[in-house]
Parts: sequence; C-alpha cells; structure tokens
Amino acid sequence: MAILLISLVVLLVLGVPIAYSLGVSGFLYFFFDQPELISVLPQRFFAGMQSYSMIALPMFILMGLLMNASGITTRLIDFSMLIVGRLRGGLGMVNVFASMIFGGISGSSVSDTASVGAILIPEMKKKGYSLEYASGITVASSTMGMIIPPSVPMVIYAMAAEESVGKLFLGGAIPGIMIGLIMLTITFGISHIKKHPREEKILTKKERFVTIERSILAFIMPLFVIGSVVFGIATATESAGIGVLYAFVIGTFVFKTLKLKDLPPLIKESAITSAKVMIIIALSKLYIWILAIERVPEALAMFVSGLDLAPFMILLLIDLIILLSGTFLDVSPAILLLTPIFLPIVQMFGVNAVQFGVIVITGLAVGLVTPPVGMCLNVASSISGLEIGTIFKSAMPFLVANLVTLVAITFIPQLTLWLPSLFM
Repeated sequence: MAILLISLVVLLVLGVPIAYSLGVSGFLYFFFDQPELISVLPQRFFAGMQSYSMIALPMFILMGLLMNASGITTRLIDFSMLIVGRLRGGLGMVNVFASMIFGGISGSSVSDTASVGAILIPEMKKKGYSLEYASGITVASSTMGMIIPPSVPMVIYAMAAEESVGKLFLGGAIPGIMIGLIMLTITFGISHIKKHPREEKILTKKERFVTIERSILAFIMPLFVIGSVVFGIATATESAGIGVLYAFVIGTFVFKTLKLKDLPPLIKESAITSAKVMIIIALSKLYIWILAIERVPEALAMFVSGLDLAPFMILLLIDLIILLSGTFLDVSPAILLLTPIFLPIVQMFGVNAVQFGVIVITGLAVGLVTPPVGMCLNVASSISGLEIGTIFKSAMPFLVANLVTLVAITFIPQLTLWLPSLFM
C-alpha cells in the first residue's frame, strides 16, 4: 500500500495526468507485491470499460454539443432576459438563470462556462460591470451544469455505485435548483450594494411571444430525455440516443442553424472527450480493484466507526474530503475513487446511495471553480484574459450557495430522495 500511495502522490506532483498516474501506480503495486497477477491486468483494464450504461456517455456529450452548435445559448439568454433582465443587476441575474436552464441541456459545467461566458462576459463588461465580477459569476453559476439533470458525472457515478441513472437525475433536480435560487438572491443583494444597472429594454407582447416560442423547444428536451427514463419508456442509454436525435432534428430542420457539415467535427469532439473519460475509468477501476484486494474500504469503515465522533461530524468530515478532492482531482477520477471508499461508510449512517451520489457531485462541482485544477476557471480565463486566482476571488461569494446546499442535502435526505420516491 505504501508503494501504491507514494507512487501516486509523486506522479501527481510531477504533473502526470491522473489517469496515467493511477495506471502506473497500479502496475508498480503488482510488479513489487503481486507479480503473479500482472497477466490479469489487461483483462481488468478492459473490464473497467465494459458497461452498457457507459454507452450513454458519448451520447449525452454529443447531445449537448449539438444543442450548443444550434445556437441554443443565445435563445436561452434572450428568454432569461425576459424573465429577470429588468431587475437590478439584470445581466448578472440573466447569467445565473441561463446557467440553470443550460445545465438541463448540456450536462456539463465546462460547456456552460464556455457557451454562456463567451456571450455574457463581454456583454457585461460593455454594460459597466467589472470583468472580475462577470467572470466570477459565470464560473460559479456554471457549477449547476453537472448537478441539474441530465448530467454526465451522474452517469459515471451510477456505474461506479451500480445505481439507477433515472433516480440520480431526479435526485439532482432540487439541489440544482436550490443552488440557482440562492445564487440569484446573492446576485440581487450584491447588485443593490454595487448599484449595478438594470436592463431597461421593454419588449412588446409580440416580441415576448417570439422569445418564448424560440426557447420552448429547448426546454422540452431535458423533460423529454429525463421523462423517458423516469416513466420506464427507455433506458438511460436509449434516452441519450433519443436526445441526440431530438437535438439534430430541431437544430437542422427547426432552428435551421445546424448544417450537415457541422456534424463530423462535433462527433469527433464527442468521441475524443468520451475516450478521455473511458481511459480514466479503465485505469481508475484497476486502482479500485487493488483497494478491494487490500480491503481498504472495509478497514476505513471500521476505523471511522471506531472513532468517538457523532455521525453528523463524520458526514461533515466526508463533505470536506470531497471538497478537497475536487480541488486536486478532475471530476471523473474523483467520483470513481471516492465512491467505493466512502459509500459503505455513509450507508452505515443511513445515507442512501442516490443521496450520496448527489452529495459527491455537488461537492466536486465546487472543485471546477477552485485552483489549481479548476476547469471552469481555465475556460473563463481564456475568455476574459484574467488570472484564475482573480476569477476565483470574485466567484467566492456565489459559492456560498453550493456550500449551503451541500450541507443541506447531507442532513436532509428528502431534498434528494423525494422526487425519486415520487416518480420511481
């Protein structure tokens, strides 16, 4: 175990990508401690990727790419402007509201930052907002992208925990909306303190109708995809295929902004993104297999149960570990490493697997906005030209919404379990 852990830490410090750090560390363990099992490694490597539910991964990624390429971001921002644009600090409110809606379409926080940020960060600067504020609110609000269903990380967690994708989708709905509502409240308060401008443009009834009409098909898609799983019409994998077909049809024949020549690059990007995740999954599964051989989860569970701590303190400690893990690890490997270790422990204290999945994903979402990894920070930095540290400081007030929601769903199970129990 010393070889396993020390080699992993050294490789990560040297800057080796997490997937290959896990793989090399696992190989060194077998080379020095279990050389007779080295011949089994290729089998374990491929076994980690042989999951029917993983077919949904490239489909959900492609669905989000198709919707984004169809110009859906502009339509959602126009609709958000209609709803909250005339409040003080209207563009900040629009930023958060658009991210709530976009999170139900893309399933990716990084895509949310790139799409919404590319439009709203320059626009907010033009209207008198500071570049730091515009970038900070963009990255903070984009954390909802992986919590509000459909969500790519939830598909990965479902595979790791052998849990229902449909239940996880429903479980993330209320926490995702909670984060959005708290962020809107924070934005409203900051806007009044800093005297941010209102968007004074008044739309006619006809313009309002056109704006709603242009956006309605985008709203239907997540309901269509999630509903087909919840009501047993399709599996998660089949619903992802339905979502791709829906995005293609409305982008090509309804919006008429998606051209056939756009498809090959989008399919290629989806394949490359999925391949990166699958490599992480394969090598993470190898590492997890080693932890199982060494009975690490059981030993850790016995250690925790032996501590003289109240259950709520242990759950808070696990929340803190999830937050720290998100700071140094990307979302996919963090899910795959944390789930088999901590799921048995939290279940001892009555935490449901669906509830824990939403806890993990909500906690890791904060890591997208914290240095040094901070994928959303890096995207916003490339758009605004600001240092990631500067953007993080501006995002901190809004991250209160994530932390409050994380604590709430840890100790109030019905926030995540009510919808799954109601519909499934």
